[in-house]
Amino acid sequence: MARRERSQGRLPYLSIALLTTLSAAACGGAGTTVGPTVQVPGPGAAAPGSSSTTGTPTAPAATPRAASTSTPGPTLGATATPAPQTTSPGAAVAGGYAPLGAPGPPLDVPASSLSASLTCTSNVGSSSERTILLVPGTTLTPPVNYDWNYERAFTANGVPWCAVTLPDNAMGDIPTAGEYVVNAIRTVAARSGRSVNILGFSQGGMVPRWALRFWPDTRALVDQYVALDPSNHGTLDAYPVCAVGCAPAFWQQQTGSHFTTALNSGVETFAGISYTVIYSDVDEVVVPNLPVASSSSLTTGNGTIANISVQSICPTDVSDHLAMGSYDPVGYALAIDSFTRNAVAKPGDVPLTVCATLLQPGVDPTAFPGNYAMYLAYIGNTIATTPFVSAEPTLPPYVYAAQ
Repeated sequence: MARRERSQGRLPYLSIALLTTLSAAACGGAGTTVGPTVQVPGPGAAAPGSSSTTGTPTAPAATPRAASTSTPGPTLGATATPAPQTTSPGAAVAGGYAPLGAPGPPLDVPASSLSASLTCTSNVGSSSERTILLVPGTTLTPPVNYDWNYERAFTANGVPWCAVTLPDNAMGDIPTAGEYVVNAIRTVAARSGRSVNILGFSQGGMVPRWALRFWPDTRALVDQYVALDPSNHGTLDAYPVCAVGCAPAFWQQQTGSHFTTALNSGVETFAGISYTVIYSDVDEVVVPNLPVASSSSLTTGNGTIANISVQSICPTDVSDHLAMGSYDPVGYALAIDSFTRNAVAKPGDVPLTVCATLLQPGVDPTAFPGNYAMYLAYIGNTIATTPFVSAEPTLPPYVYAAQ
C-alpha cells in the first residue's frame, strides 16, 4: 500500500501536563488536597466515593451478535493478532485478581444517577444501525468532547448514538466511572434490542474495558470497540503531574498503577468483540505511544485487535492527543471504517484524500476556532478546580479473588 502524506500544519494545543502546571500557578497551588488515601490491595478494600444505595439494572436480552468475518491484517501501524486466552474463566488470575468469569457485583451508584448520566438520540431502537456509545476523556463531558464533531457527524448521517457523562468530569475514581459505563452498555443494548458499538477518547477509550473485565455480562452486549488514544496502560506523564498530589483519575492512569494492573489482569480483550485502537505517535499525554511501545495498544486475549497509528497512514500527521479526540480526520476515517464494516478498521480502506484534510466530518470550519478554544478552556478549568488527593484511591473488593 502506498504511504500517504498529510499536508497539515499543527494547530495550537496544550498538553494535560502543561495545563495542570498553568492551572496550579493560576490557583496558587495544585487544587485542593484531600487527606491521604492509601492503596491497600486485597479483599478488604472499599470503593472510594461509593454510595450505599445499590442500583442493579437487569442485563438485557440483546439480539445475538453476528460473527465477524474479518481478521487482523498484516502488521501495519502495529496491528496485532490476539494471543490465546490461557486463563480459565473460573480460575483466579495471577496476582490475586478476580476470575475472568466471576459475576459482576451490584452497582453501588444510585440508579437515578446512572439514568441521568445517559443521553440518547430519538432513533435508538428504530434505526437499522447499531447505536454508538460515546465515552468522554478525562476532564471532559460528552458535550464538550463530542457535540461539535462526532455527534454532529453521526446525527447528519442518521446514526443513532448515546453519550454517557462520567462523574466529576471523568476526574474522579475510575472504577466508579466504570459503573456508569456498565449501566450505559446494558441500557443501550436493551433500548436498541441489539449489541452496542463503543467510541471512546483517552480515558473514555479505556474505561469500558473495566466494565468488560469485571462485569462479564456486558461482553455479549458489545460489538465494535473503537478507542482514540486510550490510556490502556497508563501514562508516564502522570508521574510529574501527581508529584504534589492530583485528581484520582490521574493517579489511576499512571503507568504501573494499581488500577491499570487490575484493568489488564488476565487478558486485555474478550472473544466476540472487535477492538480498533487508533493512536498518534506524537501523543504527548498518553506516553509512550510509539509503535514499538504503545501504551494505547492491546495485545492479549481472544478479541480481534487492530492497533493502528495514524502515522502509518499519513506519515506527516502531527495530530496531538487533544486533536485525536476532537477533529483528526484520520482517526475519524478509521472509526467509521470499523463501524461501517462491522469489523476492525483496515488502514487500506482509508482514502488518500484524508491526508490532505484538516478537519474531520462534523466539524464546522467557521465555528472550529471557538469550539476548540472552549475545549481547551474547559480542560484547564476542570484541572484547576478538581480536588486533589495525595495517593491512588483504593480499589474495590470485587477486583480481587474471594478468599
